[in-house]
Order: sequence, then C-alpha cells, then structure tokens
Amino acid sequence: MSSGRADGHPCMDTSETAPLPDLTPAARAVANLLDAIGDDRLGAPTPCPDYSVRELLAHIDGLSLAFRDAARKDFGPTTGNDPGSALPVLDEKWRTVLPRRLDELAQAWRQPSAWDGMTQAGGVDLPGQIAGRVALNELVLHGWDLARATGQEYDPGEASAAVSYEMVKPSGDDSLRDGIFGPPVAVPDDAPLL
Repeated sequence: MSSGRADGHPCMDTSETAPLPDLTPAARAVANLLDAIGDDRLGAPTPCPDYSVRELLAHIDGLSLAFRDAARKDFGPTTGNDPGSALPVLDEKWRTVLPRRLDELAQAWRQPSAWDGMTQAGGVDLPGQIAGRVALNELVLHGWDLARATGQEYDPGEASAAVSYEMVKPSGDDSLRDGIFGPPVAVPDDAPLL
C-alpha cells in the first residue's frame, strides 16, 4: 500500500488508484447530532429494537473505542469483546467523551497502517481493509438510527453512504444475511442513497 497522495493525505491508496474511505465526514455527522439530544430523550426508542437512545449512544461510544483501537492494532478488551453480549452502558460524561472518541476514531483510520494487515474488533479477526469499512458502516447506519430517534437531519456524506451501501446491499446469497438484516425493502430508483 502506498503512503498516500502526493499532497500527503493518507486516505488514498495510489497503488490501486482507489481512495480509502475517510471516516471523518460520518464521525462529524454523528457528533453534530449530540448537542440536540436532551436528557429527556435518552429513554426514547430507536430503530434498533434493543436500544433506547441511551444504549445507542453507548454503543456508538463503544464501537468508536473498539475501531479506534483496531486501527491502531492495540488489541485488548476494547477489541476483543462481543458488543452484543450485554446492553451497553452510557458514560455519564458522554457529552464530552463521545465527540472526542469519534474524532479519535476518524484520526486513527487516517493512518495508512490502519488499513494494512489483520486487526480485531468485536472479538473478530479481520483484515484492516474490511475493518475500516465496517467502522464506517457502523457510523453511517447508527448515525441514521440516532437521527431518526431524535428527530434530526443527518448527512454522513455521499462517499460514506456509498461505502455503507456496498457493505449492506443484497447479494445473490441472502442466506449470509440471515440474523443480521431484515428482508430487503424496495425503494424507488431515484431515492437518496442513504
């Protein structure tokens, strides 16, 4: 893998001439939702049936830590634990902690080394090239969940939405989707990507 573009930006793999995803727009889009979430909304339901807004925020916090450490290849409890093993608990200082962790997540995936070799997240070993895209997909989808649950507009950026769509679009073998996603829903051809 190349070290980056001629202008020094590390999110371009010039050996394959395909840009690596930049997690910054999606991380910022999620962070931009936080200020409008009042304490009275923390118990509200979300599109994630098992999570209230409180648990969804805690999940986003946990995935930010896990994928930040996955990018850094800093393996331990943050990368080795299954996030579905228990309901996540929201840090009482989430209003200051979560924006910082989202920024750290995006910063960690700006390093070319994050995309190289193998890493671990959620107790699963996977290539860095995949882990970075999974992290972006988590931000895009859970940002949408959070925006819906709190009645806010949300735009993670077209490039982020495209990476996420590539990960979740139906394929020829939908048996691989069982238990992860519900059935595909038909949308008009001119519907926005998100």
